[in-house]
Amino acid sequence: MSVDVSVVVVTYRCREAARACLASLFENAGDVSLEAVVVDNASGDGTDELVREEFPEARLFALEENIGFGRAVNLAAEHARGEYLLLLNPDTVVHAGMPSELVSFARSLPAPAICGGRTLRPDGRLDPGSCWGAPSLWSLFCFATMLSTAFKGSRLFDPESLGGWERDTVRDVDIVTGCLLLAPRALWLELGGFDPRFFMYGEDADLALRAAKAGVRRVVTPRAVVTHEVGVSSATRPDKLLLLFRGKAALLRKHWGPVRGRIGVRLLVAGVGLRTLEALVPGRGRGSAWPAVWRARSEWQEGYGEPEATGPRTPSLHTERAAP
Repeated sequence: MSVDVSVVVVTYRCREAARACLASLFENAGDVSLEAVVVDNASGDGTDELVREEFPEARLFALEENIGFGRAVNLAAEHARGEYLLLLNPDTVVHAGMPSELVSFARSLPAPAICGGRTLRPDGRLDPGSCWGAPSLWSLFCFATMLSTAFKGSRLFDPESLGGWERDTVRDVDIVTGCLLLAPRALWLELGGFDPRFFMYGEDADLALRAAKAGVRRVVTPRAVVTHEVGVSSATRPDKLLLLFRGKAALLRKHWGPVRGRIGVRLLVAGVGLRTLEALVPGRGRGSAWPAVWRARSEWQEGYGEPEATGPRTPSLHTERAAP
């Protein structure tokens, strides 16, 4: 039987969120044939057992080590059988017909494209994180000087947020994020999938910038909707920010060249430093993660280095199960 879309869900210590995500996926698939391919990154909390027991129709790859988000998606893509790949975070809940809407939208386009949708927070407000503008020296200067914080959502001073756009119209964007991303599997393979150096964060921006260089459109539709509870499967906030900034530094060093890349990274460091100073003001920085990110700046500002000469090694699997 042909499969329209392979839905890829990478899990890490998110048992209850994964249950809600997969249940909503199978209940709200719409008029498409789909398979769910779940890669569990050695959660150790019973997430893989839950998938095995409650969602036998899913294909499960339970890893013996946490290989990161990007490599886990690449693993799933290698084994996927669908015409399209749909990346879905485990902390999302699928709205009615979302996979069908997104596949139909992709098929309506004149050429293969990377497509995204609209993400909402649990309270129904917009979560703008389904797509972003590409980083620029100006956007990083605004981060370094905290203009992007003082004027959050401003088209001028927070340009990566894409201004006040509610993600309620079809629009071409620079970056479709990996929490809700659809691409023809053939296009995914042609682009090489995610760069395996990016452990978590930045891999989707890297894919988007490579797609742009290849002339591939990146576009979102408001008709494909999920609710996104941000950060369920990531680490604690300081660790999350460390991964985030390492991904940002890796992206700049890879795509901007040595001189511009170094300037960009220094602007990131300056922005973290200014936020750390603010966090040290009595009564303002209680519980802030910025001092930890500042102390670890020598670690994250180097990014991820050069690609492995022999490519990524095959991860160890202690379970592989596919529905017949």
